[in-house]
Amino acid sequence: MGRLDREVRAEEQLTERADGQEVASGFLVVRASGASAALRALGGAKGGEPDRVQLLMRCPIPAVVAESGSTLRFPDSALHLLPVSTQDGPGGHGVVMLTVSTARLSLSFGELRPLMFQPVAVDAVLQKVFAGAIEHLLAAAPALDPHGIAHHLLGLAELVLRSALRTELDRADVLGNRRREAIDYIKTHLAEPGLCAERIADALFISRRRLYQLFDDGDGVSGRIRALRVERAKALLGDPAKASQGIGEIAKNCGFTNAAHFSRTFRKVVGATPREYRDRELAGR
Repeated sequence: MGRLDREVRAEEQLTERADGQEVASGFLVVRASGASAALRALGGAKGGEPDRVQLLMRCPIPAVVAESGSTLRFPDSALHLLPVSTQDGPGGHGVVMLTVSTARLSLSFGELRPLMFQPVAVDAVLQKVFAGAIEHLLAAAPALDPHGIAHHLLGLAELVLRSALRTELDRADVLGNRRREAIDYIKTHLAEPGLCAERIADALFISRRRLYQLFDDGDGVSGRIRALRVERAKALLGDPAKASQGIGEIAKNCGFTNAAHFSRTFRKVVGATPREYRDRELAGR
């Protein structure tokens, strides 16, 4: 079996697995073409950029598509349509997989990384444009020039990727700004023992659930508060101008309820008691 045959069969197998469980309605999935390419891309290995990327979206499937699916294949692109289930009947929903050559895209693979290997919410207008373009293309395909179709598919991929990327980057920027606002509030009120997620959420006029989403990449809100308190304590303990301050006073200035709690937390995080840390830092100056 030649390389082209292997690639074709691999794409067919991927399409067979592109069911409703993988691609939810209203979302776009962008992935590398082929399991080995995906692993290289995820691992950041040299030469990890895949030759092709696949755009998968669940949307209305034209009634002309058979239950077994439909495929249009060109040298640098391919279009696969697979009904999700027969219960939808003709013209029901299915998965559309558009495969394009990475080299033909004006976007680099690095620029596409925010979209890769995760469901990305797609605006309803973009879904409608994508589904309409596919429907019209299938209806007219027998009368169209194959090279023209290939260029059209590449342009459609560009439209979807650029629109989804803009939305995703805008969303990430909003999340980043809200996260910075939360951290600034925590730092300002760090000395207050009653500082908690509820107070932070109320101050930012967001729900606690939304606040938790901003800190879902580590120890959460409480973990970030604790880490910032320990960092402030380290700065105070290592400051010669604060050498006369007692451990209890520093604990209070950092928002810990008492010196014992402060010492336990500090030692757990830093690996030394506050006094040991201070002696070591001041002795090294």
